[in-house]
Amino acid sequence: MFKAIPAAALIVAASAAAGGMMGGQVPAAGRDRINERYRVYTAALADIEQQYVEPVDAATAVYGSIDGLLRTLDPHSSFFDPNTYAQMRERQEGKYPGIGVTIVAANEDVTVTELFEGSPAYKAGIRRGDVIARVGTESAKGWTTRQVSDKIRGPKGTTVNVSIRRPGSDTLIELTVMRDEINITTVSAAFMLQPGTAYLRLRDFSETSDGEIQAALKKLSGQGMERLVLDLRDNPGGLLDAAIGIASHFLKRGQMVVYTRGRVQNSDKDYPAVVQGQYLNVPLIVMVNRGSASASEIVTGAMQDHDRAIIVGEQTFGKALVQSVYRIANGAGLALTTGRYYTPSGRMIQRPWDGAFDDYLTYGLRDQTEHREHPASELKYTDSGRKVYGGGGIEPDHFMAGPIEGFNPSYPTRQLFNRGMFVGFAERFTADGDTRPANRRVSSQHKVLRGFEVTPAILEEFKQYAISQHVKVDEAAFATDVAFIKAMIHFEVDVDLFGVEEARRQLLKLDPQARFALGFFDEAKALLSAKK
Repeated sequence: MFKAIPAAALIVAASAAAGGMMGGQVPAAGRDRINERYRVYTAALADIEQQYVEPVDAATAVYGSIDGLLRTLDPHSSFFDPNTYAQMRERQEGKYPGIGVTIVAANEDVTVTELFEGSPAYKAGIRRGDVIARVGTESAKGWTTRQVSDKIRGPKGTTVNVSIRRPGSDTLIELTVMRDEINITTVSAAFMLQPGTAYLRLRDFSETSDGEIQAALKKLSGQGMERLVLDLRDNPGGLLDAAIGIASHFLKRGQMVVYTRGRVQNSDKDYPAVVQGQYLNVPLIVMVNRGSASASEIVTGAMQDHDRAIIVGEQTFGKALVQSVYRIANGAGLALTTGRYYTPSGRMIQRPWDGAFDDYLTYGLRDQTEHREHPASELKYTDSGRKVYGGGGIEPDHFMAGPIEGFNPSYPTRQLFNRGMFVGFAERFTADGDTRPANRRVSSQHKVLRGFEVTPAILEEFKQYAISQHVKVDEAAFATDVAFIKAMIHFEVDVDLFGVEEARRQLLKLDPQARFALGFFDEAKALLSAKK
């Protein structure tokens, strides 16, 4: 169990060292300069600890100062305190011991924000939005995320008693949950959209992702896959090795996937496809949006440069900094920019930040246009001679705005999404026949089956729910965006009751961006024919 990781922490890692920093012996003059600056720093820290008007936690002061130092460099070099570093490694490794929830502490409550399908928490019927009120006999009021996590964790096969408070329920729901090893899967959906057409969605790149993709492709091939949609929308990236392995499934052995360039030893490296891809002749469409970053851009750029796929959606985020992760001291970690990566055609995908980190990091909040101006220096060519450009993300071959699950709703309706109205409203639904312990004890306003209809009455109820949560509802925007609103109600209820894959299957029937993408398989097939 862990708190949500910031996007900047989901990084392309060129290496993960067990300890220590990079580099060789520091020359004597360099050591003298370091020692002098170290003396200044320790003297300042000592004065702060001794003289500041209130007691100062030394660890907080030191951690904050290191983070501040890194923020003078670039938006992605980061310091991880021991807890955050452990959380990041769990996500990269893809497993941890616990009950299978993501939690966040706010306003003295610790709230469940995500569950992993098939986990003990999921089987018990714990829902997103549930508040963990007690662990054992102790009240969790005012606890931190780490305090709750430490209490809930334990050896596989042991149990923990938790009491949850659910909106709409007058009493606490008492549960005994058996702990297990939680596998954090990164393939969130893999199924046939229609005869011959397969769909695969990857949510990030971890140590298990390549194996998950390989298993998913094998399953889809057995179901008659003739063409594939690879959905990398809102995938923030992850491990470089995973990106290379995944790209290799669609390329010839030895074809370049990405190369890196930097100033420290061993930072200049070429990364070719490591195996002969088994899916060289499968027409491929890759879907991306403004939330696709880092390792997602490596895979997308390689597919585009080698004319292996048609790219559909929005321009990607533009993060092309190689982050090397180092464990330093006392369980803390450092993600340091050690290079930049380039696509096979030589495109540098990193978007400039010009020192304005806030503008850079809020890129996803700004709407996109289909065309942008390019300096001549950014022009590159794919293997077949198609024009592509660097200098700020991967541009799709076919553009369609769709920042929220393939839709492009108006600003007032986006606020309903951003304020969590759809997730909160989903708490009013239960699956007809669901016998999980937590659901047996809670009455619900709606009992539904798979494929249920979002009726006008449910829409009106949702509107009144949003108003009750002090969210302004713009009537004109509500009417204009009703298709999006219905889709999001359905999606969040499906996620809670029937699982992420079923939710994605239902959403893709309505997703405008996905429906648009399916129209380019003839073009993807023509790319393959031209290569023969």
